[in-house]
Amino acid sequence: MASWFYASEGKQQGPYPEGQFRDLIAQGVVRPDTLVWSEGMAGWQKAAEIPGLVGGGGAPPMVPAGGPPMMGSGGGYAGGGSLSIDFGILEFTWRTLAFLIGSMFVIPVPWLYVWYTKWIVSCLRVPGRPNMSFTGTAMTLVPWYFGAIVLAIAIALLGNSWLNNLMFLVEIALYWLLLKWMVANLASNEQPLGLSFTGTPWAFLGWNLLLGISVLTIIGWAWVYVAQIRWICRNIQGTRREIVFKGTGLQFLWRALVTAILCSFIIPIPWMYRWMMGWLASQTELVPRGSV
Repeated sequence: MASWFYASEGKQQGPYPEGQFRDLIAQGVVRPDTLVWSEGMAGWQKAAEIPGLVGGGGAPPMVPAGGPPMMGSGGGYAGGGSLSIDFGILEFTWRTLAFLIGSMFVIPVPWLYVWYTKWIVSCLRVPGRPNMSFTGTAMTLVPWYFGAIVLAIAIALLGNSWLNNLMFLVEIALYWLLLKWMVANLASNEQPLGLSFTGTPWAFLGWNLLLGISVLTIIGWAWVYVAQIRWICRNIQGTRREIVFKGTGLQFLWRALVTAILCSFIIPIPWMYRWMMGWLASQTELVPRGSV
């Protein structure tokens, strides 16, 4: 059975099975001038241009299977390319303030983190993956989060410097688990993408140690940070396309410095955050595996 997508207000809707899609046509949701797409079509077309789709008595024509292209800038559509992210300044501001203020009470942090992550993922645009979402729940974070708090309190009471090193290892392990959990809970059209992060905890520890040491070089941390992003991208599995980060250390360094300077004036923070996030997303591309 063919599945159908249609475009509405710059966003893809679907997929819809044939019967449900024909109901949308009958209800006037999908009109003759609506752009539609189904598996096997070379590109998006107006519904009226597809024989038998609008006003015909039969079911939409069957087509061979394939992957849906993603709406790109300027109204075009493509099956691959760079990621993008965009969000309103006011929405970012109130959500971030709510997150920071709520986090001061400690206990709500897992719920606030999931709430914030769901929003930021929904702002992400991925070629071929419409309507991105995050399916993780706060209850997964609860034992990790409160367990770490209890351990930190116990180490502080014991006052043993050797145990402080243990806490550092625990924190790295928790960040590694968090990364795996976030990747595994990415979804499109409310369907899990089936992704997984395969980087080892020891490699993750090594990257973080190297990042910490690189700070001593004043500027070298930017190159290490970019290299770590590339390593993370290479270790995201479960997709036919490879995730590649194209940005360089120098590009990241000057943007980070500009962001830090302007954020010191407080007011530009939302704009600089969106600018930096937009650049990071634009440098992340989906390419056929083996082409790099």
